[in-house]
Amino acid sequence: MDRAQKQESIETLKGVFADSGAVVVTHYMGLTVAEMTDLRGRLRKEGAQLQVVKNTLATKALGGSIGEAGDALFKGPVAIAFAPDPVSAAKVATQYAKDNDKFTVIGGFMGQQVLDKSSVTALATLPSLDQLRAKIVGLLQAPATKIAGVLQAPAGQLARVVGAYAAKDAA
Repeated sequence: MDRAQKQESIETLKGVFADSGAVVVTHYMGLTVAEMTDLRGRLRKEGAQLQVVKNTLATKALGGSIGEAGDALFKGPVAIAFAPDPVSAAKVATQYAKDNDKFTVIGGFMGQQVLDKSSVTALATLPSLDQLRAKIVGLLQAPATKIAGVLQAPAGQLARVVGAYAAKDAA
């Protein structure tokens, strides 16, 4: 890589770090190309991405913004998983790490806060943004359904009473 390409890569990483909800730092030593492709496909389904990064370029892109603890994450063969949603990348990466011994989650960061492996695992257990939206919509629709049922009940009871009197008069 020449100097211009390195500068362009650093600027790209700065954009990734700024736009991502959370960045999960992983080690991928020993994964085959097919396994990496499978992981990338799983991440893509959730709206996340995986990118292999050079450690020096990543630390320059961070510019010391997350401190020495954050810079210490970038040792060895590092790939970062990231998404606009802070939960989706962590969820897929931790699940893949459970399924594959060669892939390990080292840690991550969310904004200026550095996350260790247990924090990333805790982040992965949270519901995703789409799941939260579905719960909110369900909560909003439930009272409306109950109100409609309460309003219809007296009319239904009245109709049954009238129907009972009509049946009684007919008999």
